[in-house]
Amino acid sequence: MEQQKPIQAAFGSVLRTSRRNAGLSQEALALDCGLDRTYISLLERGLRQPTLESLFAIGRSLRVAPHQLVKKVEDSLS
Repeated sequence: MEQQKPIQAAFGSVLRTSRRNAGLSQEALALDCGLDRTYISLLERGLRQPTLESLFAIGRSLRVAPHQLVKKVEDSLS
């Protein structure tokens, strides 16, 4: 099994928390972003990293600026 990298795991945790706070399921977020639900799942589990395009789409759907998501990741790593 591939080991998670700290940044990927941190992003996954931030994404999961933000999605839940927005009251969205993985499927609802994925549909709104135009992404696949399995991709959202992989991101949340820290198994994939988002592309810049995906980060912006996720931010729009969560009504959070992409830099705020990145800042939350940075804060969680400190």
